[in-house]
Amino acid sequence: MLVREDVLPDIYGKVLRMKSELTENGGSFSISEAARRYGISRSAYYKYKDAVRPYAGQGSVSVMTVRVLLQDCPGVLSGLLSACARAGANVLTVNQQAPVSGCAAVTLCVQTERMTLPPELFAELIGKVPGVQRILDIKRHEQEGGSEA
Repeated sequence: MLVREDVLPDIYGKVLRMKSELTENGGSFSISEAARRYGISRSAYYKYKDAVRPYAGQGSVSVMTVRVLLQDCPGVLSGLLSACARAGANVLTVNQQAPVSGCAAVTLCVQTERMTLPPELFAELIGKVPGVQRILDIKRHEQEGGSEA
């Protein structure tokens, strides 16, 4: 069920925006500070925080599965993850197989809503990470669920 925010009491929108800000800033300020900033009481926040959440589309998120072959050297996986972060890809899972003959297959599942690069340029970026031997496969798909604030 969706309800337009403009027909609800202001408290719901304030709580929703406050929840989003608290989530985005990762605890860099307290609930008391955020409540003061939004002009609501802490008790109002706690009363409504579980009743509202941002609309995330039809319950699905865009996800990309990336399979790569990495050289078995310190820092290669870290470099790959850093490249994902620079592109705005949110890493959901990492699965690395045991190295064989100096290389390890790694599968990443990344959320793509905030990516700043199209998939072709993202592939080019991760292909240039030192120690990435080759990209084995990249697939885009929709996944039910997703993170909610």
